[in-house]
Order: sequence, then structure tokens, then C-alpha cells
Amino acid sequence: MNSLILIFIGFLVGLFVISMGGGGAAVYLGVLTSIVGLEGTEAVSTSLVTAFPALVLGAFSYYRQKKINFKLAWRMLLSALPAVVIGSLIAPYIPINILHILIGVILAFLGVQIFIQVLKRKKMDKEKKESHPFIPVIYAILSGLMVGIGGLSGGGPIVAGLLIMGLDMVTASATSSFILVGMSFTGIIFHIKGNIDWVNGIGLMIGSLVGAFFAPIFLSHINKEKLTKIVKPIMGILFFLMGIANILDLKNVIKFN
Repeated sequence: MNSLILIFIGFLVGLFVISMGGGGAAVYLGVLTSIVGLEGTEAVSTSLVTAFPALVLGAFSYYRQKKINFKLAWRMLLSALPAVVIGSLIAPYIPINILHILIGVILAFLGVQIFIQVLKRKKMDKEKKESHPFIPVIYAILSGLMVGIGGLSGGGPIVAGLLIMGLDMVTASATSSFILVGMSFTGIIFHIKGNIDWVNGIGLMIGSLVGAFFAPIFLSHINKEKLTKIVKPIMGILFFLMGIANILDLKNVIKFN
């Protein structure tokens, strides 16, 4: 495929996922399978390797801007890593259709939780952080299981958990990026199998690095409260729709696997 097109796609994906606090492995996997035409372990390995450098760069940029909430970040990361390992060990024994149901239910649940909080508006955010110390741990474990079982980056539950804890969108994105660096590295160790398509992967990687570089700069010039007010309900709806899509797509999953 044309390298310039891949660089452009990588730039858009890198800009979007780092701005939203995601890791991007699932998005790159979709690009590599549906557009490039890779299959199986080669697509998974290439997507994980492609997403990781941009994630590191995004997290470092957020660190320099002092946007990361390290107290929550370390608590979630240390909770998620054992879940990544456990998920990786049990993944070979979980049927693909059951896996998609589990991921779908988790995403739909997170979407509902975010939307309920939006409807209640931002009420008692500070008290929620103090009175529910296990909330970030629970979402971190869910994310770790997604990384370990599915080879995904696990950004969805992390961002959702941080938003539910009351963080604004910028801080949630920054904190999530830091957490996902550690989780994604662990996921790479367990999930890299087969060959890596460096020809197509390098183009996506270059573009994603440029996008990841500009994402924190872009967010730093936006009003955090307005961005959170706009993006938070959208994130809730997207999580819910992705969850439903995973559940309803069982026939296609069974057919093609």
C-alpha cells in the first residue's frame, strides 16, 4: 500500500487515540486487517509494535506538561499488570465468541456508567475520588484482562474509570497514556507471535508518532471543562455502541474464525 497514505492514516489515528487516552492497538489492527489485508498473528504483532512508540511519545509529552495524575496512574498500573498476565495465560482456553461477549458487556457497562454520570452532571467529583478508593483498581483489572485476553491496548476501561473518578478529559488522557505504556509493553511480551510487516508497519508508526507528538499540544490549548463536557457523553455513547457491536457480531466472529 502507498506509504504516504499509511503515514496519513497513522497520523490521524495517533492524534485521535492519544487525545482520547487510548493505546490504538485495536484501531491499528483494524487498519492492518481491513485496509492492508494482513491476517492472523502477523496483524496482531504488527499492530502492537506499531502502536507502542506513539504511546510512549504521547505519555512523555503529557509528563513534560505535568498533566499526569501519578497517584491514580500507579495504583491502576500495579493493579492492571497481574490481570494482563492472568488474562494472557487463560486466553488460549476462552472461545472467541465468549471473548467477544465479555468485551462487549464490559464496554457497554462502562458506557452506561459514564452516561449516568453525565446526566447527574459533575456532582461531588472530589468526594467520589476520596470515598471510592477501589474504583480505579476495578477498572484497571478489567483493562488488564482485555489486554491479556484479547491483545488489545485496554484504553477503554482505563479512560472510563478515570472519567468516572471525576478527572477532566485532558488529565484522564494523560494519565491513561502513562498507564497504557506499561500495560502495552507487557501485552507485547505475551502476544507477539509470527512475523511483523515492517513495510506497512513503519508507515503507520511514523504517522502515529507525529500525531502523538501534536496531540498533547492540541489539548493544552483547549478549555478542559468545555472539552470534558463535550467529549464525555460522546465517549459514553461510543463505549456503549462498541459493546453492543461486539455482542451482536457473534455470527460474523464465529463464521470467520
